[in-house]
Amino acid sequence: MADPQARGARRHSRKDHGGRGRRAAATIALILGVAGFAISVTAVVIRLLPRDFTAAQQRQIVAWEVGRRWQQLPAGKIFPASVPYQLSAAVLEEVTPLNLNALRINIAPQQSDCTKAVTSAAAGAVLRRDGCEAVLRSTYVDATRSYVMTVGVAVLPSDAAAASAESGLSQTKLAVADDADGAARLPAGVLVVRFSGAAAQLYDYNRQISDSFRAGPYVVMYAVGYSDSRPRLPVSQDSYSDAEMTSMASGVARSVAATLDAAPARPHCPGSPGC
Repeated sequence: MADPQARGARRHSRKDHGGRGRRAAATIALILGVAGFAISVTAVVIRLLPRDFTAAQQRQIVAWEVGRRWQQLPAGKIFPASVPYQLSAAVLEEVTPLNLNALRINIAPQQSDCTKAVTSAAAGAVLRRDGCEAVLRSTYVDATRSYVMTVGVAVLPSDAAAASAESGLSQTKLAVADDADGAARLPAGVLVVRFSGAAAQLYDYNRQISDSFRAGPYVVMYAVGYSDSRPRLPVSQDSYSDAEMTSMASGVARSVAATLDAAPARPHCPGSPGC
C-alpha cells in the first residue's frame, strides 16, 4: 500500500518544479523584452542625433549652398546701399587712411544672356563656354559723385568653371576707346550700366580701370571711370584719381564677393527619416 505522505511529497515536488519553470520563463521573457526595448531606444536615438558627413560630402553641401546664394539673397543684400572702403595713407601722404563710402544708385535687371553683359563678343564666348547662367550688375558712385562704377557678378556652375572663365577674361584684351595709339589696354569684363534722361548726363562714363577675380563659383568684375564728361584721358596720368577709383571699385567688388562666397555653417544631418 502506497504511503500517502510520499504521494503528497511527489505532488509538491511537481508543483515546485512547475512554479520554478514558469518563473524562469517569465524572467527570460522580461530580459528579452528589456533588451528589445533598449535596442529600439538606441536605434531611435541614433536616428535623431546629428550625423557627421564625410569630407567629400561636406564640400559638396558647401558648394551647393554657396552656388545658390545669388538666387536666394535679395538684390539689396548682394549690392548694399552703401559700401565702406578705404583710401590708403600713402596716397593721401598722411599718417592715417581715409574711410569713405560708395553709394549705390542702381541695380540693373538680371541678364540671363551673359554675352550681353560683357564688353566684347570674345568675353561673351568665354562665359558661354564655361556655362554662365546669369550676370548681376549694379552701379555705385563715390560720395562726391566724381567716380562711377559698375560691379558685375557672372554666375558659373562650379568653382572650376569660374576659374576657367576668369582666366579667359583676363586674357581677352580690349583697347581703351580714348587711347589713340592703343598702348593702354584693359581686360575685357563687365559692360557698364548706361542711363537715360538726366541720369545719363550725370553718369556718362567710360571704363578707365577694370578687373575681375573669382569668388567660389562666381566671377566678380568691375569697371570704373569719371562720372562727368571731362576729356577722356587715361587715368594713369592722374595717380590720385587712379588710386581712389581703384580703392572704391575694389572695395565694392570685394564686399559683393564676400557676401556671395561667405563660408556657410558646418553641414550636419538633423537626423530626420531619410537623412
